[in-house]
Amino acid sequence: MTTKQIYDLAIQLGTKADLRGADSVRKYLARLAKKYQQLDKKKQTEFDKEKLTNPFSDTRILVDHKKKSIEKVLAGIDMGGAELLLAKQLGDIDLVIAHHPDGPALADLADVMFLQAQVLATYGLPINIAESLIKPRISEVSRGTSPINHDRSLDMARILGLDLMCVHTPADNLGANFLVNLLKKKEKELETVGEVIDLLKTIPEYQEALRRKAGPMIFSGQPDSSCGKIVVTEFTGGTSGSKDIYEKMSHYGIGTVIGMHMSEEHRREAEKYHINVIIAGHMASDSLGMNLFLDELEKQGIQVVPLSGLIRIKRFK
Repeated sequence: MTTKQIYDLAIQLGTKADLRGADSVRKYLARLAKKYQQLDKKKQTEFDKEKLTNPFSDTRILVDHKKKSIEKVLAGIDMGGAELLLAKQLGDIDLVIAHHPDGPALADLADVMFLQAQVLATYGLPINIAESLIKPRISEVSRGTSPINHDRSLDMARILGLDLMCVHTPADNLGANFLVNLLKKKEKELETVGEVIDLLKTIPEYQEALRRKAGPMIFSGQPDSSCGKIVVTEFTGGTSGSKDIYEKMSHYGIGTVIGMHMSEEHRREAEKYHINVIIAGHMASDSLGMNLFLDELEKQGIQVVPLSGLIRIKRFK
């Protein structure tokens, strides 16, 4: 496989696993294409045409030296200068794959956050309310990423002769979809928050995270709290959403949220509106999604070397 083929596979897998449904993602791309056609020539020149085929703005090929074949990749959660130097020192790494975005993928991280509103709509929250609440948070994230030195790692990769890409929302979609399917299978057995925690502890990534003191935790609620309607809404879609969403969640029957990470401010709001919060763990949750993607690469004969917080678990023989 080439770097471009690996990138295309990530988009394909992420679309198939998207909690909005693959048809919704395709409709989004069709609307964007129509909007592009209506732009004047100057604005079309400025438009990021990659978005016409890639619905995930936080996933990109960052450096591509057009190598004929990728045989060995170095994969991790955060891949900066140190990891790139290690890849060069190892001598046989063809491609470095980061989970967290960098370069233009980081600069445009906020653009993917509308996914959160659309996922909430599938759980019964009116889309107009979800979108209205997420918009200020999207603007906040956009302002927050704007001053970052986005191309620092990219410049190193170019000089070192390494291909570099990041796979963010597609991997998070794979992880979220995995959890949603597991919860559906076990929903009749889950009555309390503690039982949901116990279910998460059956997943190998979270078992290892527990050994590393970074496993699933209850941020709001108690182990014997009734879980009510469980939603996986803070697992994909760029980064943390609006802290004002929890009041609306409580109004529309949501009892428990499963997420990767949460600020103290968000936790207080969830607690205020009696929403149980289970934080599965950031690195373990990122690893879950990345592992499902990396398994597909290994099936193609590509060797994967994990590092940078990636808890590598294989689900195929």
